Amino acid sequence: MHVYMETTDGSFIEPKESALVWHYQNTDHDFGSCQAKELVSHLERVLSNEPVVVRRGHQIVEVKPQGVSKGISVDKIIRTLVSKGEVPDLLMCIGNDRSDEDMFESINRATSLSELPAAPEVFACSVGPKASKANYYVDGCDEVIRLLKGVTAVSLQKDTAGHSHAAFEDTLEVVS
Repeated sequence: MHVYMETTDGSFIEPKESALVWHYQNTDHDFGSCQAKELVSHLERVLSNEPVVVRRGHQIVEVKPQGVSKGISVDKIIRTLVSKGEVPDLLMCIGNDRSDEDMFESINRATSLSELPAAPEVFACSVGPKASKANYYVDGCDEVIRLLKGVTAVSLQKDTAGHSHAAFEDTLEVVS
């Protein structure tokens, strides 16, 4: 990965807790894409006997341990909340990458979990229009910020019993 970083101007490596990521969004588009394809092929060969996954995402190449995903993390967070008696009434995930699809799938499955006394409202949102397991999309980061501000505004509204209550339709009205 270091060789590809050194030979691809503008690229860099980001060490994360659960992955090693090579970013090429600041490179020449065609050259960066070509290098990414080559890097994936090289890493898959070199790491074929290791318990890792090599994945190409939105202007990144990622290497992470098998069995680690955003979907698994979402499932664990929901189970932890439920076990503490903090049942979520709203689940929201926003992502811009193919690696977010398992997260969208997990959050959408949460509506049918038997451990939950009532199905939470689910908002799976991709950044940019694309084929996705997300039910909604926003055009860019500015809209993500507006959406989050809308969710905050609606969540502060109180119903007549004094409990917070919000529906996604209300949030979308605040955002538009």
